[in-house]
Amino acid sequence: MATAAVRPATPEDVDEIVRLQADTWSTAYAGLVPAAALEGLRSPAARAAWSAAVVAGDGHHVLVATEGAWTVGFCAAAPAVEPEGAVAPSAPTLGPEAWAEISALLVEPRWGRRGHGGRLLAAAAAALRAEGARYGLAWVPEADGASRSFYKAAGWAADGTVRVLDTGEGELRELRVTGSLDLEVR
Repeated sequence: MATAAVRPATPEDVDEIVRLQADTWSTAYAGLVPAAALEGLRSPAARAAWSAAVVAGDGHHVLVATEGAWTVGFCAAAPAVEPEGAVAPSAPTLGPEAWAEISALLVEPRWGRRGHGGRLLAAAAAALRAEGARYGLAWVPEADGASRSFYKAAGWAADGTVRVLDTGEGELRELRVTGSLDLEVR
């Protein structure tokens, strides 16, 4: 394996982030998300949103995973509103500022099972902890067993909260997973 690393995304990474999200979602969520929504991930609006996210600052982080010269995955994380009904997964229980959200964490399937997801999550957790967050949350499609297993291996668990998104052609059920940001890559 070539050298694997995680680093903050730059504006030059936006095209790869857009490609990674569109390609990965088209593979993983083809039966869950309408084709038009999947195509929208390649739109100028999607590119603009990622461009803004990469330079947002103020506690917002977009990280990319690389293997050699290849960009193989990315993660977006930021402070979160204290999740309604969530219980801090470890003591001490702190205020709402102690929560952060992993809003996207994707590794292109052909680069999977090589530790990139774990490195991305650990790097995001370290950046969020440095800003005072102690607990994390993420929303995972109920049908996405691979992502649920990934978070479970990191010590995160579904907390019983479900949200249902209207896709325009049906509904997508997502489970909220929560856990400690005290993570390390093993």
